[in-house]
Amino acid sequence: MIVRRLKLLVSVLAVLAALAGCSSHASSTASASGGGQSTFFDTGKRQPAPKLTGDLLDGGTFDLAQHRGEVVVVNFWASWCGPCRAEAAELAAVADATKSQRVSFVGIDVRDDRDKAKAFVDSHGITYPSLFDPAGRTALDFAKVPPTAIPSTIIVDRQGRIAALYTKALVREELEPAVSKVAAERA
Repeated sequence: MIVRRLKLLVSVLAVLAALAGCSSHASSTASASGGGQSTFFDTGKRQPAPKLTGDLLDGGTFDLAQHRGEVVVVNFWASWCGPCRAEAAELAAVADATKSQRVSFVGIDVRDDRDKAKAFVDSHGITYPSLFDPAGRTALDFAKVPPTAIPSTIIVDRQGRIAALYTKALVREELEPAVSKVAAERA
């Protein structure tokens, strides 16, 4: 029991340290958007996405389980994060471009003020929903494939498995082909 609590505490501290500010890591894959990591998982090596539910920024609730059979792009962001501001229009463009492929987007606003988050969504033309998670607890549920930076983006395949993880700001030219690739996979 003590070991389990210690492991949980270490995990919580690691995620909170990573979420303390916008961060980037050495790139494991070259990309147009600079530093950070890009990881695409082969279909046989994908981890199931954790249960993802919560209150939406504009009211209502979100439940990832209700989107089974769709590709879901999950983006961790905050209004105070410069790279999040830089990628917002890119994500919105990919969301619009891939909607016909049965792709949904959901944001997860972390460590933020609700009014500032709403203003961010409005000013950046984001039309997809965002969970309001000021404590950043949702990221802890992704322990097997952790979003270790803000911004981070996870692509969940139609079977509810994590297909890709990006711990950096994204540009349309990188994200859209990855989303389309996952959307084209056999269900």
